[in-house]
Amino acid sequence: MTNIPTSHLRLADLATRKPTSFELVPTPQERAAIAEELGIVGIKKLRFAGTLTPQDRKDWVLNGELGATVVQSCVVTLDPVTTRIDEPLVRHYMAELPEIEATEIEMPVEDTVEALPETLDLAQVMIEALALALPLYPRKEDAALTDAVFTKPGETPMTDDDAKPFAGLGALRENLEKKEEK
Repeated sequence: MTNIPTSHLRLADLATRKPTSFELVPTPQERAAIAEELGIVGIKKLRFAGTLTPQDRKDWVLNGELGATVVQSCVVTLDPVTTRIDEPLVRHYMAELPEIEATEIEMPVEDTVEALPETLDLAQVMIEALALALPLYPRKEDAALTDAVFTKPGETPMTDDDAKPFAGLGALRENLEKKEEK
């Protein structure tokens, strides 16, 4: 995408004795490009700020805060739904990841550990975090699912009750039992 922001940091160039602060606030054009990439209506506000802190000799920890106001389509009505997102973000970038020898492994609970990149694109970290924080099924407060019945003109529409072939068996059994009692 053309207007997707990038913010590359070469970790080897950063101070190794103190945290490095960062702040990304994409322009309206960049927010529109991000919204298009994520398949949402729009992004009104977007800010990603935090620090990169050295750990040991080669590892780094990213602590950040993602703030966004996004607009998505309601899953019921397709009307715009605005959502505020405020998410803390932690990523551990490690020079040496532990070797996994087993053929079947259980996924660790700690999913914030990643291999140490030579350069870190903070904009991509922000976009990934935003994508994960988006509501899966945005819905307006007053949106409600109603029964929709479709049929050819002049024909009787089939309802959900008509589609339940065993619904009348209980009544049929009661009728048969009453006849046997007589």
